[in-house]
Amino acid sequence: MIPEAKIFSCNQSKELCDKIAESYGIPVGKVSFSHYSDGEFQPSFEESVRGARIFIVGSTNPSSENLMEMLLMLDAAKRASARHITAVIPYFGWARQDRKDKPRVPIGAKMIAKIIEAAGATRIITMDLHADQIQGFFEKPVDHLFASTIFVPHIKSLNLDNLTIASPDMGGSKRAYAYSRFLESDVVICYKQRKKANLISHMELIGDVEGKNVVLVDDMVDTAGTLAHAANLMIEKGAKSVRAVCTHALLSRDAYTKIDESKLEQLIVTDSINNIKKNSKIKVLSCAELFASTMYNVHHNKSISSKFIV
Repeated sequence: MIPEAKIFSCNQSKELCDKIAESYGIPVGKVSFSHYSDGEFQPSFEESVRGARIFIVGSTNPSSENLMEMLLMLDAAKRASARHITAVIPYFGWARQDRKDKPRVPIGAKMIAKIIEAAGATRIITMDLHADQIQGFFEKPVDHLFASTIFVPHIKSLNLDNLTIASPDMGGSKRAYAYSRFLESDVVICYKQRKKANLISHMELIGDVEGKNVVLVDDMVDTAGTLAHAANLMIEKGAKSVRAVCTHALLSRDAYTKIDESKLEQLIVTDSINNIKKNSKIKVLSCAELFASTMYNVHHNKSISSKFIV
């Protein structure tokens, strides 16, 4: 017998969770939060979860309060005897710390993975991890979804001639090649050198973009410095137009200003993070249906292979 499914939301992802629950066909479960004057908080499930398969939806992007909410809700579900506890993390934060790139630094992504498991998660569903190998940091099953399922049909609907897929850095070349194979287009790659985090000192273009409609592909956009730099460079090199598709819209600091002032025609993102301000250059595509259908298949022990197109 398949246990009852219930969906609960962390505060960060309420809007997305409402859409997921609507697509799934069940209401969002009731959770209340008690807040103390020093900032401490405590979640409480306001309905029974005993013996149920529960999905807790919440991105773990900084501040650390988002992660803490997820951990406390996982622990509460475990102690309330939920049968299966799935952490649905549209954007897995702290993922840029996936390896030691210099001495005396943590591998933050692995530490977060271990904490999530220790808190009570029996399965993790996430989308477009910064590095695929982060799946291996978990001992529990991970369903790693790709936003290409959402982006590829949208790119096709634009009917762009002379389409070229671009990666804004060497690390994203695998993703760019995957898109190009499906869209039957050329690939170009940007080579960048950073002075420090979020600051580019030098960028070069590998490949020809003259007369091409370019679509940059990346897993996240933070300060938008890389995208703006890449778009401006490609227009200088003769590109007809430059758009970008990025799964996770962190958009910190002066990102909106950089996007507005850049040669970028449009930035297409998902609603994995819900603090996106309205902007004429930014188009938001919802990932709710992708998560809802995956959650449904997981709950009914069905394959999710059909959710991958690239």
